[in-house]
Amino acid sequence: MNLNLIKLQIVELLYKHKKITTVADELGLKQPTVTYHLKNLEQQLGEKLFESRMDKMILTESGRAFLHYAVKINALAAEAERVVKEFSQGGRGILKIGASYVPATYILPKILSLFGEQHPGTTISLSVKSSPDIKEMLINQEIDLGILSTESFYLPSLHSQSLCEDELVLVFAPNHEFADRSELTPSLISSADFILHDMQSSTRQMTNKWFEACGVEPRVHILLDSLEAIKQSLMSGRHVSFISRLAVADEVATGKLMIRPIPEYHFQRHIYYSYNRDRHYSPLIGLFIALMKTLNM
Repeated sequence: MNLNLIKLQIVELLYKHKKITTVADELGLKQPTVTYHLKNLEQQLGEKLFESRMDKMILTESGRAFLHYAVKINALAAEAERVVKEFSQGGRGILKIGASYVPATYILPKILSLFGEQHPGTTISLSVKSSPDIKEMLINQEIDLGILSTESFYLPSLHSQSLCEDELVLVFAPNHEFADRSELTPSLISSADFILHDMQSSTRQMTNKWFEACGVEPRVHILLDSLEAIKQSLMSGRHVSFISRLAVADEVATGKLMIRPIPEYHFQRHIYYSYNRDRHYSPLIGLFIALMKTLNM
């Protein structure tokens, strides 16, 4: 079977754009050439990968199965080309990092700045996604390194190690009624007006676990997917929320917000760095990890 890279790229891009004309433009090919490669691939496989619906090309079930491998092979091919080029670029290179919101906002800026000063020939690409998305990007070898805030996890294809603890705390404004209470119970906390994070966030998932473990339910008034928006809303004094201690350190230091330990909280969350065991462990990855460990000791 002549399974060349251009055919695999066409499958991935056609899934993304849904139109052959757009794929042809992106690859610098003529539309009939793209159509020929796609039809040839389907003939070789003996399966139809796409079907036309309302002027859009939609994956079939067979196509979805094939796409899974096409994405991986395309990523590996791009990685192989990039790694080889680094050897001839005199210390230059590209480091692709994916990070969840807390480390991306409150840990990485200082590290990225210092790393850029120490290695001026390096280009760093940072994608900020949820922790589940970062894990998926690592598995698919779309990034070199993941920095994510999550509970302990194990995935066979990934090497992961904790950098530091990322503790959740109860957060509220200084003029909230909780500010004058020396002891907070799960029942009392559940009676407060809560701001909850988006369901995709690890903070929301751990918040839900705490409520379930304590046998109480939150009185939800606001759902937000922006941590900065949550903090600003908390300052009004009406609401409370569970937030990473790292994320509110500045506001607590300046007296804008207050924190309390979460009672009966028995979960642990850490900031992890992770990389795919099958991906080339370039010197840049090692240097970046070493810098993170130095600054977070």
